[in-house]
Amino acid sequence: MSEVVRRIASLAPSVVATLPLPAAEREEVTDVVVVGSGAAGLMTAVALAEAGRAVTVVTKGELGAGSTPWAQGGLAAVLGDDDDAELHVRDTLVAGAGLCDEPAVRALVAEAPEAVAELQELGARLDLDDDGRPALTREGGHSRDRIVHAGGDASGAEVTRTLAAALRARGIAVLEHTVALDALRTADGRVAGLRIARIGDGGALVEPADLRARAVVLATGGFGQVFTATTNPAGATGDGLALALRAGAELADVELVQFHPTVLWTGSGAEGQQPLISEAARGEGAVLVDGEGRRIMAGAHPLADLAPRDVVSATIAAHLRATGADCVHLDARHLGADFLEVRFPGIVAACRGAGFDLATEPVPVVPAAHYVCGGVLADLDGRTGVHGLYAVGEVACTGVQGANRLASNSITEGLVAARRCAGLLATELPPLVPFVAPGSAGHAIDPADRPFITAATTRHAGVLRDADGLTELARTLAAVDRAPGTPLDLATVEVTALHTVATLLAAAALARPESRGCHRRLDAPEARPEWQVRLVHRLDRTGHVRTRTVPVQDGADEQVVA
Repeated sequence: MSEVVRRIASLAPSVVATLPLPAAEREEVTDVVVVGSGAAGLMTAVALAEAGRAVTVVTKGELGAGSTPWAQGGLAAVLGDDDDAELHVRDTLVAGAGLCDEPAVRALVAEAPEAVAELQELGARLDLDDDGRPALTREGGHSRDRIVHAGGDASGAEVTRTLAAALRARGIAVLEHTVALDALRTADGRVAGLRIARIGDGGALVEPADLRARAVVLATGGFGQVFTATTNPAGATGDGLALALRAGAELADVELVQFHPTVLWTGSGAEGQQPLISEAARGEGAVLVDGEGRRIMAGAHPLADLAPRDVVSATIAAHLRATGADCVHLDARHLGADFLEVRFPGIVAACRGAGFDLATEPVPVVPAAHYVCGGVLADLDGRTGVHGLYAVGEVACTGVQGANRLASNSITEGLVAARRCAGLLATELPPLVPFVAPGSAGHAIDPADRPFITAATTRHAGVLRDADGLTELARTLAAVDRAPGTPLDLATVEVTALHTVATLLAAAALARPESRGCHRRLDAPEARPEWQVRLVHRLDRTGHVRTRTVPVQDGADEQVVA
Protein backbone atom coordinates (compact mmCIF):
# COMPACT_ATOMS: atom_id res chain seq x y z
CA MET A 1 0.00 0.00 0.00
CA SER A 2 1.44 3.41 -0.97
CA GLU A 3 2.19 6.10 1.60
CA VAL A 4 -0.71 8.16 0.24
CA VAL A 5 -3.17 5.32 0.79
CA ARG A 6 -1.75 4.38 4.18
CA ARG A 7 -1.89 7.94 5.46
CA ILE A 8 -5.51 8.54 4.53
CA ALA A 9 -6.64 5.10 5.64
CA SER A 10 -5.26 5.87 9.10
CA LEU A 11 -7.68 8.77 9.57
CA ALA A 12 -10.95 8.08 11.33
CA PRO A 13 -13.83 8.71 8.90
CA SER A 14 -15.86 11.82 9.67
CA VAL A 15 -19.61 11.94 10.14
CA VAL A 16 -21.67 14.54 8.27
CA ALA A 17 -24.73 16.24 9.75
CA THR A 18 -28.11 16.01 7.98
CA LEU A 19 -31.21 18.19 7.80
CA PRO A 20 -34.61 17.43 9.33
CA LEU A 21 -36.78 18.03 6.27
CA PRO A 22 -40.26 19.51 6.48
CA ALA A 23 -43.06 17.75 4.60
CA ALA A 24 -43.81 19.20 1.16
CA GLU A 25 -47.05 21.16 0.89
CA ARG A 26 -47.17 21.18 -2.89
CA GLU A 27 -45.41 19.89 -6.01
CA GLU A 28 -44.17 21.70 -9.11
CA VAL A 29 -42.58 20.31 -12.28
CA THR A 30 -39.97 21.75 -14.65
CA ASP A 31 -37.40 20.43 -17.11
CA VAL A 32 -34.33 21.80 -15.34
CA VAL A 33 -33.91 23.51 -11.99
CA VAL A 34 -30.83 25.72 -11.62
CA VAL A 35 -29.78 26.49 -8.05
CA GLY A 36 -27.93 29.78 -7.77
CA SER A 37 -27.97 32.99 -9.79
CA GLY A 38 -24.35 33.97 -10.21
CA ALA A 39 -22.67 34.01 -13.62
CA ALA A 40 -22.72 30.21 -14.03
CA GLY A 41 -26.33 29.78 -12.95
CA LEU A 42 -27.66 32.69 -15.00
CA MET A 43 -25.82 31.65 -18.16
CA THR A 44 -27.03 28.05 -17.76
CA ALA A 45 -30.62 29.20 -17.45
CA VAL A 46 -30.40 31.61 -20.40
CA ALA A 47 -28.79 29.03 -22.68
CA LEU A 48 -31.32 26.35 -21.69
CA ALA A 49 -34.23 28.68 -22.35
CA GLU A 50 -32.83 29.48 -25.78
CA ALA A 51 -32.73 25.71 -26.41
CA GLY A 52 -36.43 25.48 -25.59
CA ARG A 53 -36.16 23.90 -22.15
CA ALA A 54 -38.43 24.89 -19.26
CA VAL A 55 -36.16 26.26 -16.53
CA THR A 56 -36.72 27.30 -12.94
CA VAL A 57 -34.01 29.23 -11.08
CA VAL A 58 -33.86 28.86 -7.29
CA THR A 59 -31.82 31.46 -5.40
CA LYS A 60 -31.45 32.23 -1.68
CA GLY A 61 -31.52 35.97 -2.19
CA GLU A 62 -32.44 38.40 -4.93
CA LEU A 63 -31.78 37.38 -8.52
CA GLY A 64 -28.08 37.86 -9.22
CA ALA A 65 -27.01 37.84 -5.58
CA GLY A 66 -23.87 35.88 -4.78
CA SER A 67 -20.17 36.31 -5.37
CA THR A 68 -20.25 37.32 -9.04
CA PRO A 69 -21.38 40.95 -8.51
CA TRP A 70 -18.40 41.48 -6.22
CA ALA A 71 -15.83 40.30 -8.78
CA GLN A 72 -13.59 43.23 -9.67
CA GLY A 73 -10.94 41.85 -12.01
CA GLY A 74 -12.79 40.45 -14.99
CA LEU A 75 -12.63 37.50 -17.38
CA ALA A 76 -9.48 35.89 -18.73
CA ALA A 77 -9.51 35.25 -22.48
CA VAL A 78 -6.98 35.27 -25.31
CA LEU A 79 -7.90 38.40 -27.28
CA GLY A 80 -4.66 40.36 -27.59
CA ASP A 81 -2.47 40.36 -30.70
CA ASP A 82 0.57 39.35 -28.65
CA ASP A 83 -1.23 36.47 -26.89
CA ASP A 84 -2.05 32.91 -27.86
CA ALA A 85 -3.89 29.94 -26.39
CA GLU A 86 -0.74 28.03 -25.46
CA LEU A 87 0.38 30.88 -23.22
CA HIS A 88 -2.95 30.97 -21.40
CA VAL A 89 -2.86 27.19 -21.01
CA ARG A 90 0.70 27.32 -19.69
CA ASP A 91 -0.06 30.11 -17.21
CA THR A 92 -3.09 28.18 -15.91
CA LEU A 93 -1.13 24.94 -15.52
CA VAL A 94 1.75 26.70 -13.77
CA ALA A 95 -0.60 28.40 -11.30
CA GLY A 96 -2.46 25.10 -10.76
CA ALA A 97 0.72 23.47 -9.40
CA GLY A 98 0.24 20.04 -10.93
CA LEU A 99 -3.45 19.47 -10.14
CA CYS A 100 -5.05 20.91 -13.28
CA ASP A 101 -6.79 18.61 -15.74
CA GLU A 102 -5.07 19.72 -18.94
CA PRO A 103 -7.87 18.77 -21.39
CA ALA A 104 -10.32 20.83 -19.30
CA VAL A 105 -7.91 23.76 -19.26
CA ARG A 106 -7.50 23.59 -23.03
CA ALA A 107 -11.27 23.51 -23.52
CA LEU A 108 -11.66 26.55 -21.26
CA VAL A 109 -8.99 28.54 -23.08
CA ALA A 110 -10.35 27.61 -26.51
CA GLU A 111 -13.94 28.60 -25.67
CA ALA A 112 -13.24 31.70 -23.55
CA PRO A 113 -13.20 34.23 -26.43
CA GLU A 114 -16.58 32.97 -27.66
CA ALA A 115 -18.03 33.30 -24.15
CA VAL A 116 -16.84 36.92 -23.97
CA ALA A 117 -18.31 37.59 -27.42
CA GLU A 118 -21.65 36.14 -26.32
CA LEU A 119 -21.67 38.43 -23.29
CA GLN A 120 -21.23 41.39 -25.63
CA GLU A 121 -24.02 40.13 -27.87
CA LEU A 122 -26.27 39.98 -24.80
CA GLY A 123 -25.49 43.63 -24.10
CA ALA A 124 -22.50 43.64 -21.75
CA ARG A 125 -20.85 47.07 -21.60
CA LEU A 126 -17.19 46.06 -21.50
CA ASP A 127 -14.37 48.58 -21.21
CA LEU A 128 -13.00 49.14 -24.72
CA ASP A 129 -9.69 50.36 -26.13
CA ASP A 130 -9.26 53.09 -28.75
CA ASP A 131 -9.99 50.58 -31.52
CA GLY A 132 -13.31 49.54 -29.99
CA ARG A 133 -12.00 46.16 -28.84
CA PRO A 134 -12.19 44.93 -25.23
CA ALA A 135 -9.50 46.67 -23.20
CA LEU A 136 -7.11 44.19 -21.63
CA THR A 137 -5.10 44.25 -18.41
CA ARG A 138 -2.86 41.81 -16.55
CA GLU A 139 -3.18 40.06 -13.20
CA GLY A 140 -0.99 37.74 -11.15
CA GLY A 141 0.32 34.66 -12.94
CA HIS A 142 -0.57 35.89 -16.44
CA SER A 143 2.24 36.37 -18.96
CA ARG A 144 0.15 38.65 -21.19
CA ASP A 145 -2.58 41.27 -20.86
CA ARG A 146 -5.73 39.14 -21.23
CA ILE A 147 -8.19 40.30 -18.56
CA VAL A 148 -11.40 41.76 -19.98
CA HIS A 149 -13.08 44.17 -17.58
CA ALA A 150 -16.07 46.47 -17.24
CA GLY A 151 -16.72 49.66 -15.31
CA GLY A 152 -13.06 49.74 -14.33
CA ASP A 153 -13.39 47.41 -11.35
CA ALA A 154 -17.08 46.46 -11.65
CA SER A 155 -16.74 43.52 -14.02
CA GLY A 156 -18.79 41.03 -12.04
CA ALA A 157 -21.60 43.51 -11.55
CA GLU A 158 -21.81 44.06 -15.32
CA VAL A 159 -21.80 40.33 -16.03
CA THR A 160 -24.63 39.91 -13.53
CA ARG A 161 -26.62 42.83 -14.95
CA THR A 162 -26.27 41.50 -18.48
CA LEU A 163 -27.26 37.93 -17.72
CA ALA A 164 -30.08 38.84 -15.33
CA ALA A 165 -31.58 41.10 -18.01
CA ALA A 166 -31.28 38.29 -20.56
CA LEU A 167 -32.99 35.90 -18.15
CA ARG A 168 -35.89 38.27 -17.49
CA ALA A 169 -36.30 38.94 -21.20
CA ARG A 170 -36.80 35.23 -21.78
CA GLY A 171 -39.45 34.88 -19.10
CA ILE A 172 -37.54 32.27 -17.10
CA ALA A 173 -39.20 31.32 -13.82
CA VAL A 174 -37.30 32.53 -10.76
CA LEU A 175 -37.90 31.57 -7.13
CA GLU A 176 -36.13 34.25 -5.11
CA HIS A 177 -35.55 33.99 -1.35
CA THR A 178 -35.87 30.23 -1.68
CA VAL A 179 -33.47 27.62 -0.34
CA ALA A 180 -32.73 24.18 -1.77
CA LEU A 181 -32.82 21.79 1.19
CA ASP A 182 -32.06 18.37 -0.26
CA ALA A 183 -32.21 16.41 -3.49
CA LEU A 184 -35.19 14.22 -4.30
CA ARG A 185 -33.82 10.80 -5.19
CA THR A 186 -35.07 7.65 -6.82
CA ALA A 187 -34.69 4.16 -5.37
CA ASP A 188 -31.55 3.63 -7.44
CA GLY A 189 -29.97 6.95 -6.41
CA ARG A 190 -30.83 9.24 -9.32
CA VAL A 191 -31.67 12.88 -8.62
CA ALA A 192 -35.25 13.74 -9.58
CA GLY A 193 -35.61 17.27 -8.22
CA LEU A 194 -35.34 19.22 -4.97
CA ARG A 195 -37.14 19.76 -1.69
CA ILE A 196 -37.24 23.56 -1.42
CA ALA A 197 -38.68 26.16 0.97
CA ARG A 198 -39.30 29.87 0.83
CA ILE A 199 -37.33 32.02 3.27
CA GLY A 200 -39.67 34.03 5.43
CA ASP A 201 -39.20 36.66 8.13
CA GLY A 202 -36.20 36.07 10.36
CA GLY A 203 -34.98 33.21 8.20
CA ALA A 204 -37.99 30.99 8.90
CA LEU A 205 -38.63 28.38 6.21
CA VAL A 206 -42.19 28.39 4.91
CA GLU A 207 -44.16 26.81 2.08
CA PRO A 208 -41.96 23.71 1.65
CA ALA A 209 -42.44 22.14 -1.77
CA ASP A 210 -41.12 19.43 -4.05
CA LEU A 211 -39.74 20.81 -7.28
CA ARG A 212 -39.55 17.85 -9.62
CA ALA A 213 -37.13 18.13 -12.52
CA ARG A 214 -35.43 16.08 -15.18
CA ALA A 215 -32.11 17.61 -14.15
CA VAL A 216 -30.75 19.68 -11.27
CA VAL A 217 -27.86 22.05 -11.97
CA LEU A 218 -25.98 23.35 -8.92
CA ALA A 219 -24.41 26.78 -9.36
CA THR A 220 -24.28 27.79 -5.70
CA GLY A 221 -20.72 29.10 -5.42
CA GLY A 222 -18.23 28.41 -2.66
CA PHE A 223 -17.95 28.48 1.12
CA GLY A 224 -15.81 31.47 2.08
CA GLN A 225 -18.08 32.15 5.06
CA VAL A 226 -16.55 29.14 6.84
CA PHE A 227 -13.76 31.59 7.72
CA THR A 228 -14.23 34.53 10.07
CA ALA A 229 -13.26 37.04 7.39
CA THR A 230 -13.67 36.56 3.65
CA THR A 231 -14.27 38.39 0.41
CA ASN A 232 -17.43 36.30 -0.08
CA PRO A 233 -20.95 37.61 0.60
CA ALA A 234 -23.06 36.25 3.45
CA GLY A 235 -24.73 33.54 1.35
CA ALA A 236 -21.49 31.72 0.45
CA THR A 237 -21.96 28.95 3.01
CA GLY A 238 -21.33 25.82 0.96
CA ASP A 239 -24.99 24.77 0.73
CA GLY A 240 -24.59 23.27 -2.73
CA LEU A 241 -21.56 21.20 -1.79
CA ALA A 242 -23.28 19.78 1.28
CA LEU A 243 -26.47 19.04 -0.67
CA ALA A 244 -24.48 17.28 -3.41
CA LEU A 245 -22.58 15.18 -0.87
CA ARG A 246 -25.82 14.08 0.80
CA ALA A 247 -27.22 13.29 -2.66
CA GLY A 248 -24.44 10.80 -3.35
CA ALA A 249 -22.03 12.99 -5.34
CA GLU A 250 -18.31 13.14 -4.69
CA LEU A 251 -16.36 16.23 -3.61
CA ALA A 252 -12.73 16.83 -4.47
CA ASP A 253 -9.89 19.22 -3.55
CA VAL A 254 -11.85 20.79 -0.67
CA GLU A 255 -8.60 21.64 1.11
CA LEU A 256 -7.59 23.94 -1.76
CA VAL A 257 -9.01 27.29 -0.69
CA GLN A 258 -7.48 30.31 -2.37
CA PHE A 259 -6.77 33.30 -0.16
CA HIS A 260 -6.73 36.63 -1.95
CA PRO A 261 -3.58 38.49 -0.90
CA THR A 262 -4.96 42.03 -0.89
CA VAL A 263 -8.09 42.33 1.21
CA LEU A 264 -8.46 45.64 3.01
CA TRP A 265 -7.48 45.25 6.67
CA THR A 266 -10.09 46.96 8.82
CA GLY A 267 -8.97 45.71 12.23
CA SER A 268 -8.10 42.50 14.04
CA GLY A 269 -11.74 41.82 14.92
CA ALA A 270 -13.07 42.04 11.36
CA GLU A 271 -15.78 39.51 10.57
CA GLY A 272 -17.82 38.56 7.52
CA GLN A 273 -17.37 40.02 4.04
CA GLN A 274 -14.40 42.38 3.72
CA PRO A 275 -13.51 44.87 0.94
CA LEU A 276 -11.31 43.41 -1.79
CA ILE A 277 -8.60 45.30 -3.63
CA SER A 278 -8.36 43.70 -7.05
CA GLU A 279 -5.19 42.07 -8.25
CA ALA A 280 -5.59 44.34 -11.27
CA ALA A 281 -4.26 47.15 -9.06
CA ARG A 282 -0.93 45.33 -8.96
CA GLY A 283 -1.35 44.60 -12.66
CA GLU A 284 -1.35 48.36 -13.20
CA GLY A 285 1.75 48.83 -11.04
CA ALA A 286 0.79 48.96 -7.35
CA VAL A 287 3.25 47.17 -5.05
CA LEU A 288 3.16 45.48 -1.64
CA VAL A 289 5.31 47.01 1.09
CA ASP A 290 5.89 46.54 4.80
CA GLY A 291 5.41 49.19 7.46
CA GLU A 292 8.75 50.76 6.58
CA GLY A 293 7.97 50.96 2.88
CA ARG A 294 10.17 48.01 1.88
CA ARG A 295 8.79 45.83 -0.92
CA ILE A 296 7.50 42.45 0.23
CA MET A 297 7.58 40.53 -3.05
CA ALA A 298 10.92 41.69 -4.48
CA GLY A 299 13.07 38.57 -4.69
CA ALA A 300 10.27 36.29 -3.51
CA HIS A 301 9.25 35.26 -7.05
CA PRO A 302 10.35 36.14 -10.60
CA LEU A 303 7.02 37.90 -11.17
CA ALA A 304 7.35 39.81 -7.87
CA ASP A 305 4.00 41.49 -7.07
CA LEU A 306 2.34 39.67 -9.96
CA ALA A 307 3.26 36.20 -8.74
CA PRO A 308 0.38 33.70 -8.50
CA ARG A 309 -1.98 34.36 -5.61
CA ASP A 310 -0.85 31.40 -3.53
CA VAL A 311 2.72 32.68 -3.59
CA VAL A 312 1.78 36.24 -2.68
CA SER A 313 -0.59 35.20 0.12
CA ALA A 314 1.92 32.75 1.59
CA THR A 315 4.69 35.36 1.44
CA ILE A 316 2.53 37.91 3.24
CA ALA A 317 1.42 35.37 5.85
CA ALA A 318 5.01 34.34 6.53
CA HIS A 319 6.03 37.99 6.88
CA LEU A 320 3.24 38.67 9.36
CA ARG A 321 4.12 35.53 11.31
CA ALA A 322 7.80 36.50 11.48
CA THR A 323 7.31 40.17 12.36
CA GLY A 324 4.14 40.10 14.43
CA ALA A 325 2.68 42.85 12.25
CA ASP A 326 -1.09 42.99 11.74
CA CYS A 327 -0.91 43.76 8.02
CA VAL A 328 1.22 44.80 5.07
CA HIS A 329 0.39 47.70 2.74
CA LEU A 330 -0.47 48.20 -0.90
CA ASP A 331 1.17 51.29 -2.37
CA ALA A 332 -0.54 52.71 -5.46
CA ARG A 333 0.28 56.39 -4.91
CA HIS A 334 2.57 56.61 -7.95
CA LEU A 335 -0.33 55.67 -10.26
CA GLY A 336 -1.95 59.03 -9.58
CA ALA A 337 -5.35 60.03 -8.24
CA ASP A 338 -6.89 60.66 -11.67
CA PHE A 339 -5.93 57.22 -13.00
CA LEU A 340 -7.11 55.43 -9.84
CA GLU A 341 -10.49 57.21 -9.88
CA VAL A 342 -11.14 56.09 -13.47
CA ARG A 343 -9.65 52.60 -13.38
CA PHE A 344 -10.70 51.57 -9.85
CA PRO A 345 -13.63 53.74 -8.78
CA GLY A 346 -15.20 51.07 -6.57
CA ILE A 347 -11.95 50.26 -4.80
CA VAL A 348 -11.15 53.92 -4.19
CA ALA A 349 -14.61 54.39 -2.70
CA ALA A 350 -14.33 51.27 -0.52
CA CYS A 351 -10.98 52.42 0.85
CA ARG A 352 -12.35 55.88 1.62
CA GLY A 353 -15.35 54.32 3.30
CA ALA A 354 -12.96 52.51 5.63
CA GLY A 355 -10.92 55.66 6.29
CA PHE A 356 -8.06 55.17 3.82
CA ASP A 357 -7.06 57.00 0.64
CA LEU A 358 -5.50 54.79 -2.04
CA ALA A 359 -4.23 57.85 -3.90
CA THR A 360 -2.31 59.43 -1.02
CA GLU A 361 -1.19 56.61 1.30
CA PRO A 362 -0.29 52.92 1.33
CA VAL A 363 -3.43 51.09 2.46
CA PRO A 364 -3.36 48.13 4.89
CA VAL A 365 -4.08 44.69 3.41
CA VAL A 366 -4.04 41.04 4.50
CA PRO A 367 -4.91 37.74 2.81
CA ALA A 368 -8.48 36.48 3.28
CA ALA A 369 -10.45 33.47 2.05
CA HIS A 370 -11.59 34.12 -1.50
CA TYR A 371 -12.21 31.18 -3.84
CA VAL A 372 -12.63 27.41 -3.49
CA CYS A 373 -10.59 25.53 -6.08
CA GLY A 374 -12.33 22.25 -5.20
CA GLY A 375 -15.98 21.29 -5.01
CA VAL A 376 -18.43 18.81 -6.50
CA LEU A 377 -16.46 16.48 -8.76
CA ALA A 378 -17.70 17.22 -12.29
CA ASP A 379 -16.47 17.52 -15.85
CA LEU A 380 -16.55 20.79 -17.76
CA ASP A 381 -20.02 19.85 -19.10
CA GLY A 382 -21.28 19.79 -15.51
CA ARG A 383 -21.73 16.01 -15.22
CA THR A 384 -21.29 14.60 -11.73
CA GLY A 385 -21.23 10.95 -10.72
CA VAL A 386 -24.96 11.08 -9.89
CA HIS A 387 -27.45 10.70 -12.73
CA GLY A 388 -29.57 13.87 -13.01
CA LEU A 389 -27.21 16.07 -10.95
CA TYR A 390 -24.91 18.64 -12.57
CA ALA A 391 -22.58 21.31 -11.18
CA VAL A 392 -21.09 24.43 -12.79
CA GLY A 393 -19.06 27.38 -11.56
CA GLU A 394 -17.26 27.62 -8.23
CA VAL A 395 -19.32 24.83 -6.66
CA ALA A 396 -17.77 22.39 -9.16
CA CYS A 397 -14.31 20.85 -9.25
CA THR A 398 -13.63 20.39 -12.97
CA GLY A 399 -9.84 20.32 -12.80
CA VAL A 400 -9.53 23.72 -14.46
CA GLN A 401 -8.36 25.55 -11.33
CA GLY A 402 -5.97 22.88 -10.02
CA ALA A 403 -4.29 23.64 -6.72
CA ASN A 404 -4.53 27.40 -7.23
CA ARG A 405 -6.83 29.39 -9.49
CA LEU A 406 -5.21 31.62 -12.06
CA ALA A 407 -6.64 35.11 -11.63
CA SER A 408 -9.88 35.84 -13.53
CA ASN A 409 -10.28 32.27 -14.80
CA SER A 410 -13.31 31.81 -12.53
CA ILE A 411 -16.07 33.78 -14.26
CA THR A 412 -14.68 32.54 -17.55
CA GLU A 413 -14.96 28.96 -16.37
CA GLY A 414 -18.47 29.57 -15.05
CA LEU A 415 -19.65 30.86 -18.43
CA VAL A 416 -17.91 28.17 -20.47
CA ALA A 417 -19.15 25.35 -18.24
CA ALA A 418 -22.67 26.81 -18.22
CA ARG A 419 -22.83 26.95 -22.01
CA ARG A 420 -21.50 23.40 -22.28
CA CYS A 421 -23.90 22.06 -19.63
CA ALA A 422 -26.86 23.74 -21.31
CA GLY A 423 -25.80 22.30 -24.64
CA LEU A 424 -25.63 18.84 -23.12
CA LEU A 425 -29.06 19.12 -21.48
CA ALA A 426 -30.56 20.51 -24.67
CA THR A 427 -29.89 17.16 -26.36
CA GLU A 428 -29.52 14.61 -23.54
CA LEU A 429 -32.05 15.63 -20.91
CA PRO A 430 -32.87 12.69 -18.60
CA PRO A 431 -36.50 11.58 -18.32
CA LEU A 432 -38.76 12.71 -15.48
CA VAL A 433 -38.71 9.88 -12.94
CA PRO A 434 -40.60 9.19 -9.70
CA PHE A 435 -38.73 9.70 -6.43
CA VAL A 436 -38.79 8.14 -3.00
CA ALA A 437 -40.11 10.56 -0.40
CA PRO A 438 -37.17 11.70 1.76
CA GLY A 439 -37.25 11.02 5.47
CA SER A 440 -37.96 13.82 7.91
CA ALA A 441 -35.41 12.80 10.56
CA GLY A 442 -32.14 14.67 10.66
CA HIS A 443 -29.27 15.63 12.92
CA ALA A 444 -28.47 19.24 12.06
CA ILE A 445 -26.01 21.69 13.61
CA ASP A 446 -27.27 24.34 16.02
CA PRO A 447 -26.69 27.88 14.62
CA ALA A 448 -25.28 28.84 18.02
CA ASP A 449 -22.20 26.77 17.11
CA ARG A 450 -21.37 28.78 13.99
CA PRO A 451 -18.89 31.17 15.70
CA PHE A 452 -16.94 28.21 17.10
CA ILE A 453 -16.80 26.54 13.67
CA THR A 454 -15.62 29.65 11.82
CA ALA A 455 -13.13 30.68 14.50
CA ALA A 456 -11.56 27.23 14.64
CA THR A 457 -11.37 26.96 10.85
CA THR A 458 -9.74 30.39 10.61
CA ARG A 459 -7.24 29.61 13.34
CA HIS A 460 -6.15 26.21 12.06
CA ALA A 461 -6.86 26.08 8.29
CA GLY A 462 -5.83 29.52 7.08
CA VAL A 463 -3.07 30.43 4.63
CA LEU A 464 -0.46 28.52 6.67
CA ARG A 465 -1.39 25.22 8.33
CA ASP A 466 0.22 22.37 10.23
CA ALA A 467 -0.71 18.91 11.47
CA ASP A 468 -1.22 19.94 15.09
CA GLY A 469 -3.65 22.71 14.21
CA LEU A 470 -5.55 20.63 11.69
CA THR A 471 -5.86 17.79 14.19
CA GLU A 472 -7.27 20.22 16.72
CA LEU A 473 -9.69 21.55 14.11
CA ALA A 474 -10.89 18.04 13.28
CA ARG A 475 -11.44 17.33 16.98
CA THR A 476 -13.32 20.60 17.48
CA LEU A 477 -15.63 19.88 14.56
CA ALA A 478 -16.22 16.28 15.65
CA ALA A 479 -17.26 17.50 19.09
CA VAL A 480 -19.96 19.82 17.71
CA ASP A 481 -23.31 18.33 18.67
CA ARG A 482 -25.53 16.96 15.90
CA ALA A 483 -28.76 17.01 17.85
CA PRO A 484 -32.08 15.63 16.64
CA GLY A 485 -34.89 18.14 16.94
CA THR A 486 -32.83 21.20 15.96
CA PRO A 487 -35.40 23.59 14.41
CA LEU A 488 -34.92 23.96 10.67
CA ASP A 489 -34.50 27.53 9.46
CA LEU A 490 -32.07 29.24 7.09
CA ALA A 491 -29.44 29.62 9.82
CA THR A 492 -29.58 25.88 10.50
CA VAL A 493 -29.25 25.01 6.80
CA GLU A 494 -26.22 27.27 6.44
CA VAL A 495 -24.37 26.26 9.60
CA THR A 496 -24.93 22.58 8.81
CA ALA A 497 -23.39 23.15 5.37
CA LEU A 498 -20.49 25.09 6.89
CA HIS A 499 -19.83 22.28 9.34
CA THR A 500 -19.84 19.76 6.48
CA VAL A 501 -17.33 21.64 4.34
CA ALA A 502 -15.13 22.49 7.34
CA THR A 503 -15.05 18.81 8.28
CA LEU A 504 -13.96 17.80 4.79
CA LEU A 505 -11.46 20.65 4.58
CA ALA A 506 -9.83 19.66 7.87
CA ALA A 507 -9.64 15.97 6.96
CA ALA A 508 -8.23 16.59 3.49
CA ALA A 509 -5.72 19.23 4.62
CA LEU A 510 -4.51 16.91 7.37
CA ALA A 511 -4.26 14.01 4.92
CA ARG A 512 -2.13 15.98 2.42
CA PRO A 513 1.36 16.27 4.01
CA GLU A 514 2.86 18.68 1.49
CA SER A 515 2.59 22.27 0.28
CA ARG A 516 0.97 22.58 -3.14
CA GLY A 517 -0.75 25.62 -4.59
CA CYS A 518 -2.92 27.32 -2.00
CA HIS A 519 -2.49 24.44 0.49
CA ARG A 520 0.55 25.43 2.58
CA ARG A 521 1.80 23.22 5.41
CA LEU A 522 4.41 24.74 7.72
CA ASP A 523 5.44 21.22 8.73
CA ALA A 524 5.68 20.01 5.10
CA PRO A 525 6.85 23.01 3.05
CA GLU A 526 7.65 21.19 -0.21
CA ALA A 527 5.45 19.63 -2.88
CA ARG A 528 5.81 15.83 -3.13
CA PRO A 529 5.38 14.00 -6.47
CA GLU A 530 3.40 11.13 -4.95
CA TRP A 531 0.77 13.64 -3.81
CA GLN A 532 -0.04 14.82 -7.31
CA VAL A 533 -3.48 13.33 -6.74
CA ARG A 534 -7.00 14.46 -5.98
CA LEU A 535 -8.56 13.59 -2.64
CA VAL A 536 -12.13 12.61 -3.50
CA HIS A 537 -14.78 12.22 -0.78
CA ARG A 538 -18.19 10.58 -0.68
CA LEU A 539 -20.67 9.49 1.98
CA ASP A 540 -21.28 5.85 2.72
CA ARG A 541 -24.67 4.51 3.81
CA THR A 542 -23.89 5.20 7.48
CA GLY A 543 -23.16 8.88 6.87
CA HIS A 544 -19.39 8.48 7.22
CA VAL A 545 -17.04 10.18 4.77
CA ARG A 546 -14.97 7.82 2.62
CA THR A 547 -11.98 9.01 0.62
CA ARG A 548 -10.17 7.79 -2.48
CA THR A 549 -7.28 9.17 -4.46
CA VAL A 550 -7.48 9.95 -8.18
CA PRO A 551 -4.28 10.61 -10.16
CA VAL A 552 -4.57 13.88 -12.01
CA GLN A 553 -3.22 12.59 -15.31
CA ASP A 554 -6.02 10.27 -16.40
CA GLY A 555 -8.10 9.24 -13.37
CA ALA A 556 -6.90 5.63 -13.62
CA ASP A 557 -5.75 3.43 -10.76
CA GLU A 558 -8.23 4.88 -8.27
CA GLN A 559 -7.93 3.49 -4.75
CA VAL A 560 -10.49 3.56 -1.96
CA VAL A 561 -8.56 4.59 1.11
CA ALA A 562 -10.97 5.40 3.93
